[in-house]
Amino acid sequence: SPFKILLKRKYRPQLVIGALGIPAFQQLTGNNSILFYAPVIFQSLGFGANASLFSSFITNGALLVATVISMFLVDKFGRRKFFLEAGFEMICCMIITAVVLAVEFGHGKELSKGISAFLVIVIFLFVLAYGRSWGPLGWLVPSELFPLEIRSAAQSIVVCVNMIFTALVAQLFLLSLCHLKYGIFLLFGSLIVVMSCFVFFLLPETKQVPIEEIYLLFENHWFWKNIVREGTDQEQGKSNGKPVAT
Repeated sequence: SPFKILLKRKYRPQLVIGALGIPAFQQLTGNNSILFYAPVIFQSLGFGANASLFSSFITNGALLVATVISMFLVDKFGRRKFFLEAGFEMICCMIITAVVLAVEFGHGKELSKGISAFLVIVIFLFVLAYGRSWGPLGWLVPSELFPLEIRSAAQSIVVCVNMIFTALVAQLFLLSLCHLKYGIFLLFGSLIVVMSCFVFFLLPETKQVPIEEIYLLFENHWFWKNIVREGTDQEQGKSNGKPVAT
């Protein structure tokens, strides 16, 4: 079955990166957490009861703009560059948000209109970064990694992992916020550092690479090549009826 084939050693990169890593990290970016504060910030700016409406309009507008940018430019600059550049922006936004909330809310202060306007810009930049990287590419890149024989199983796992982490983040966010307060944004910033390192060290560039040639990226990758080649050698040994060393 496709699920059994996916577990073979030669498909270990696709399993770790595409089926498990990227969909999990997509939900661990903290995108939902920073949007959680958006209505509060808009209320501080004087929007009152319409704060949630304006917050939704601004953030969804930013996502739309960012997605369009990604559509037209990702094939020019590549997936890795979008992941890494946007990851740096998101880390900066998380740190800035944590510092501002620590200073302003740490002593029971209300957000001034100036600080609120500044945080709106930070949120807008964060959503722009997410919307052109982990948002759309969190679905695009896994689909580029899976050859036909494992595609059905792998894509099913992608959706499953994504939904599991969506539920976990939604359930644990408020609890974490109560305990960590502004530190929740530092936590998400740290997670973005981890996922950026994950992309930098483990994900090869898939731009304009046919699905049939994806395996070549891993066979020549500094980390994955030994794992993939060993898996291929094991299969060849079995097909030739030779004993395979384990």
